[in-house]
Amino acid sequence: MKEGKTGIEVSIAASIAAKLARVEVVAAYPITPQTHIVEHLSELVANGELDAAYINVESEHSAMSACCGSSAAGARTFTSTSAQGMELMHEILFIASAMRLPIVMAAVNRALSAPLSIWGDHSDVMAARDTGWIMLFCENGQEVVDSIIMAFKVAEDRRVLLPVMVNLDGFSLSHVIEPIEFPSQEKVDEFLPPYDPLYTLHPDKPLTMGAYAMPELYTEAKYAQEMAIIGSKKVVIEVMDDFGKRFGRSYQPVETYNTEKADTVFIALGAINENIKTAIDMLKGEGNEAGLIHLRLFRPFPSDELITALKGVKKVAVIERAMPGGAVNSPLFNEIASLVHSNAMGIQLSNYIVGLGGRDVNPEDFHGILDDISSPATREAPEEEKNYRVIGVRG
Repeated sequence: MKEGKTGIEVSIAASIAAKLARVEVVAAYPITPQTHIVEHLSELVANGELDAAYINVESEHSAMSACCGSSAAGARTFTSTSAQGMELMHEILFIASAMRLPIVMAAVNRALSAPLSIWGDHSDVMAARDTGWIMLFCENGQEVVDSIIMAFKVAEDRRVLLPVMVNLDGFSLSHVIEPIEFPSQEKVDEFLPPYDPLYTLHPDKPLTMGAYAMPELYTEAKYAQEMAIIGSKKVVIEVMDDFGKRFGRSYQPVETYNTEKADTVFIALGAINENIKTAIDMLKGEGNEAGLIHLRLFRPFPSDELITALKGVKKVAVIERAMPGGAVNSPLFNEIASLVHSNAMGIQLSNYIVGLGGRDVNPEDFHGILDDISSPATREAPEEEKNYRVIGVRG
């Protein structure tokens, strides 16, 4: 792939990013809407364009198991999944992070069944949010390509040694054609050197990974893992800065849009941020300014950066694409509310659930949210024990 912008499906671009990262093992099981990623990787391997082992497995549980084995043996490892596939590999997600294996996975986010839906929301990743993986969210195709390359650099850093999940919205991002600039292989090689594992499984030098831990050791092992993922934020920032200097596209764990004059902001994850920006732009000059805080990094949660971004903000609309599942509020809101209240920031927080199962969310929906958060006294009485509002729900 030559340098310069190319109109290409984002899923195919993700597979090219994995190729540019010189992945050595791909474990693959197809599930909509991530299939195009591993499908194109199989073509690249079959055509001799990617020197990698391509493992066809019988399930997503097996895919992540194969990734653990190949990563433990010292290979740069990649896979992709969605929805029920992510939940089928749920057991092994914990093992990958606890064994400190720097696997990278493209998670093409999709609604969980039932009812069956192949369309995008964040119910799959939110069900896996506490598995110990570093989690990045992408707004557009360029971010997907860049994030996959950066993810390997972060994961393989010896201060980290943790798996990274690169999240992109199913269909609304994965299957659209966007202009994407691919870096040259030479520049990627300079940025991302070959993986140099600290420990590997090898018959000539036997060692144990994932050993049995008695109660006297388990707490210390989990504490070390927790300190590693908390400490990984520093490395994420370093890698993002380095990437920006080398490739001219800069990223931060938390980014803002039009927040300078706005005392009301949206906070959201993923591709829906582009919809929110459109809604914000439509209101400029009409005396109803709003801003956006885009969380690119979700795990580890970027608390300090978010506190900085929230300075001067009076009202926040947290936009979610997953149901709470019986919790007081939905997952992202709970994170932000805990941060705001523990720091006594005095911000009015409101929780809005949108776009479940891929339902369209229009600029007018966000304008309605702004009206709602600006005039809470005019709201209809909420249902008992419910602190969130589902936008567009009928009946």
